[in-house]
Amino acid sequence: MSGERDGGARGVTARAWVEVACDESGSDGENLTGGNTDVFAHAGVRLPVAAAAASLGTIRERIRSPAQEYKANHLLREKHRAVLEWLLGPAGPLHGRAHVHLTEKTFLVVDRVVGLLLGDPAEAVGLFRAGPRGRADSAGTAAGEGFGERFGRREWQEFLVAANRLLRVRDHEAGAGREDPVAAFLRTVTALLRAGPRSGPGPAAAGTLERLAGSGERARAYRARFLDGPPLVPPLNPLLPAIVATAAHWSAGGRPVRLVHDRQNMLTPDRVAWIEERAARAGSGPVEVVLVVARDDPRVQLADFLAGIARRIASDELNGHGDARLAALLRPYVGPSSLWGDDRSRLLLGAGVVPGAPAR
Repeated sequence: MSGERDGGARGVTARAWVEVACDESGSDGENLTGGNTDVFAHAGVRLPVAAAAASLGTIRERIRSPAQEYKANHLLREKHRAVLEWLLGPAGPLHGRAHVHLTEKTFLVVDRVVGLLLGDPAEAVGLFRAGPRGRADSAGTAAGEGFGERFGRREWQEFLVAANRLLRVRDHEAGAGREDPVAAFLRTVTALLRAGPRSGPGPAAAGTLERLAGSGERARAYRARFLDGPPLVPPLNPLLPAIVATAAHWSAGGRPVRLVHDRQNMLTPDRVAWIEERAARAGSGPVEVVLVVARDDPRVQLADFLAGIARRIASDELNGHGDARLAALLRPYVGPSSLWGDDRSRLLLGAGVVPGAPAR
C-alpha cells in the first residue's frame, strides 16, 4: 500500500523511481449513461517540478485570466487556441512526456455487462457496433453523423441504461414500485431482439443478445453478491483500470514507476494496493502510488489540464463535430489500451479497442 512514503518499495531505491503525475477528467462515478460527460480521460505527465511550474507560468502569462485556478476550459476557448496548440504541439512541454488513457463510457457499460454475464468481453465490440453511435440531444436527434445503427435509438438507449443500473453497486432507483434491475435488463434485451432492427443486428450481435437474454440466473447471482458488501473495485468505475493502464505504460521495460496522483475519495488504501499489484502485472516494473493535493504540485495541475483537454477533444470526435487539427495534436498522447468502441473516432484519435475482463 502507498500514500505518504519516502522510500522505495520492493528493494528499489528512491532515486530509481520514475515519477509520473496524474489526474482525471469526466468522472460521473458509476453513472455512465446519464451523467454530464460521455468520455473519461486519465492523464499522466512526466516532468520535473520546476519545468512544470515554468510551463504553468507560461500558460498564465499568455492567457492572462484573473481566475485563481486555471482549468482546461480556459485553454479550450477559441481566443486561446494558440496556447492550446503550443501546449500539445511538438514545441510544447508535454510532447513525448505525457500519456492519456481514454474511456468511451457507453462502451465500458457494454464491455462490462457482456464480460460479467457471458464471460467473454470480446463479444462486446460486435454488439456495441450494431447499436447507434454518438450522443442524442434532448429531442432524441443524433448529435453525430453516419451512425449506421442496426437497432432503434430508443431501444438501444433503454438497454444501455438498464445495463448500467444492473451493474451499479448502489442502485439509486431501488424502492417500492421500481422494476427489479435484473428484470429491467432482461426486458430491454428482449426488446432489442424483437424491435425489428433496420437491417438486422447481424448474426454475431444477435447471438450475443440471445445469450444475454438467457443470463438471468448469472445476473441475479451478481446482484446477490452485493448483500455481502460492495466489491473493492466497482466494475463500472473507470478510474481504477485507467490508473492501471497509465502505470503499465510508464513501467514498460522494467522501469519502477511512482504515480503522484491527485487525491480522490475512490483511492482508499485497499484500492491503492490493488492498483499497485495489477499495474505491476500489466507492465513490467514495480509501481507505487502516492496521493497529493493537486494545487500543491504543478505536475498534477498540468495532468489536470491534459486530461480535461483530451476529454473534450475526444468527446467532440465521438459526437461527429471534432476538430481535425486538435485530434491530430492529441493522437500522439493517446494510449492504445484506451477502451474505445466507436470505430470512426477511434481511428481519428488513435485509441485502441481492448475489451477488458471485469475487475475483480
